[in-house]
Amino acid sequence: MGSAEDGRPTRGRLARTARLAALPAAYAGRTAVGIGKRIGGRPAEVVAAQVQQRTAEQLFATLGHLKGGAMKVAQALSAMESALPEQLAGPYRDTLVRLQEAAPAMPTARVHEQLDRSLGRNWRQVLKNFDDHPVAAASIGQVHRATWRDGTPVAVKVQYPGAAEALVADLGNLQMLTPVMKAAVPGLDARELFAELRERLSEEADYQREAQAQRDFADAYRGDPDICVPNVLRVQRQVLVSEWVGGTALSRVITEGTQDDRDRAGQLLVRLLASGPARAHRVHGDPHPGNFRLLPDRRLGVLDFGSTQAMPHGWPGRLGPLLAAGRDGDAATLHRIASGHLVQPGKVTPEALLDLLDPYFQPLHSPEYRFTRRWMQEQTLRASDPLSTTARTQRRLTIPPRYLLLQRVAAELVGVLCSLGATVAVDAEVRRWLPGYDTTST
Repeated sequence: MGSAEDGRPTRGRLARTARLAALPAAYAGRTAVGIGKRIGGRPAEVVAAQVQQRTAEQLFATLGHLKGGAMKVAQALSAMESALPEQLAGPYRDTLVRLQEAAPAMPTARVHEQLDRSLGRNWRQVLKNFDDHPVAAASIGQVHRATWRDGTPVAVKVQYPGAAEALVADLGNLQMLTPVMKAAVPGLDARELFAELRERLSEEADYQREAQAQRDFADAYRGDPDICVPNVLRVQRQVLVSEWVGGTALSRVITEGTQDDRDRAGQLLVRLLASGPARAHRVHGDPHPGNFRLLPDRRLGVLDFGSTQAMPHGWPGRLGPLLAAGRDGDAATLHRIASGHLVQPGKVTPEALLDLLDPYFQPLHSPEYRFTRRWMQEQTLRASDPLSTTARTQRRLTIPPRYLLLQRVAAELVGVLCSLGATVAVDAEVRRWLPGYDTTST
């Protein structure tokens, strides 16, 4: 069994279940203590802040040490923190954002063992100036800086020992976090989301697969003035070596960036998502801020390709016309395109479908759109009442499993755009990259 001290993710299913179960149990205990303090005369807002802060600290420690699927869910939640009301999001924001960039690191000895196993004991001959201190942590590995044998600065991703086993152990445990996800994004079907996540997580431990996806993107965007994808220099077993990409972490752009930086980052995130299937024949499936940098030359650096979906034929042919119908408020056409794919005949009227989706078409109504936390919170509240017309309509939709990744990516991307407060020309990007959207084109 692993521990925080030896750098191994907790691997046994019972042990991982116990750690996940401790989160809501500990929160309940802290809440009970908090009630006692309030009875004793301490102000309710002070007690609540202390309870939330301690819960956030335990969330970081527990999910970070579990790594694997648990940490992946935490990173997904961090991308969606803009959906939470400010009084709830504050204590959790810093904790979840930390999971985008760092988690408790594995000891240096473990890192060296993984390098020995993957690259051979002479790995220092190809990786010069290897920095034992990690610069970032992902859900199944951490990143170190080094110099390639030809002098190229590189990022060395080293997988945690036992990470693949930890992912398998998470398959039956992730549902424990369903209430947390529902609190953040009530409009999503958390059960289907976790089912899709479980399928994707098993792929992320395969660095060979990730390296191929990264090569596909690097080839497609080579020389691009807006998107920077580092080349893969070597991949072997649990180690992936890529060119180093510097710049400002997107999480820092969110908290400290100028409005111009926020707008630029938001525009390029939308461009990457919209253009990926057309250019690389893949969609980038993990838009949390830890995977991106804003470079000094204003390009968007893309760092992680563990979660992608192959789309050899580009975007689904129905998607462009469907978005165009929503943009134009054409309920009949929207319903006709969605019938048999998103809605079952006779269960949802055209007017109800348009009423449900119209807020999400807002970014297409004008040349530029400003994404805000307030808008995200409004949509969350709108979908949170199970007795509302909106919720009833949403429950009648049927999302094909092959579209779940696209749904999740779009939701997380919108969450990041709202955290950025970015003004983005969404309509122009969709018009450029999605066939059938620009109905006026010849």
